[in-house]
Amino acid sequence: MLDGFEKWRMAGDGAEIFVQVGGSGPPLLLLHGYPQTHLMWHQVAPGLAERYTVVCPDLRGYGVSSAPSGAPDHANYSKRAMAKDMVAVMAGLGFGQFAAAGHDRGGRVLHRMCLDHPGQVAAAAVLDIVPTRTVFAATSQALASGYYHWFFLSQPAPLPERLISLDPAFWVRSKLERWSGTGLPAFRPEAVAAYVQAFTDPAVIHGTCEDYRAAATVDLEHDSADQDARIGCPLLVLWGEQGLMHRQFDVLDTWRVKAAGPVTGQSLPCGHFLPEEQPERTQGALAEFLARHWPG
Repeated sequence: MLDGFEKWRMAGDGAEIFVQVGGSGPPLLLLHGYPQTHLMWHQVAPGLAERYTVVCPDLRGYGVSSAPSGAPDHANYSKRAMAKDMVAVMAGLGFGQFAAAGHDRGGRVLHRMCLDHPGQVAAAAVLDIVPTRTVFAATSQALASGYYHWFFLSQPAPLPERLISLDPAFWVRSKLERWSGTGLPAFRPEAVAAYVQAFTDPAVIHGTCEDYRAAATVDLEHDSADQDARIGCPLLVLWGEQGLMHRQFDVLDTWRVKAAGPVTGQSLPCGHFLPEEQPERTQGALAEFLARHWPG
């Protein structure tokens, strides 16, 4: 689906990361969310590759990257560990500094990367999220109902793994349908097939659950310890006006209090999956932001 992009397997920080790389110019890292893979960028990455070297990895535990068994404290699926993976991948490709955009879980990895590796991230964009600690602190009946998967997937193994494995295709399709503005027609069939295929691997089901277990435990510890830390680079915030984040939070303000640098943003007319529901507008917003803050 990313025609012309080269496929690589790169060493992360304790995991092997699958990545596709295309284009030329200043490096740009694109991080995906749940329940997807790097292919969620298939309608956005080619256009950005006309000006940038675009790097699209599968996060550890997702897609065809390695999915190690979760540690007792889930630290090997912390956003800190996942951010180290991405910094190692970019260093392996020869990029000491880069811009990055992250959707959903990828945005949470990027937030941690901005705090732990400020010298590497020159500009950042987060898509349809507010900070993890902010979500947990503001949890209400409405939020818990809409984001029930946070609390389901973070249950101790093997409960969610066993239940998802009974019908992984139904699970993946239901997430895409419920969180998008227009249901499954918003996604290309070959993309949906790729996401479903990934979830036929028990290791991926486990790895993705560990991602959420880490979010509810060790990630909160890291975020609490760094509650006064601020993102230093320019930050773009995009969100779907039909999504839960838009209904529950002032999304832009939640990020302004987390940043020391300039913060800009806007909503797009869609649900949660901006790069697939509104690929042209997503690409345009990213391109405009990068032209100002990451000319390379």
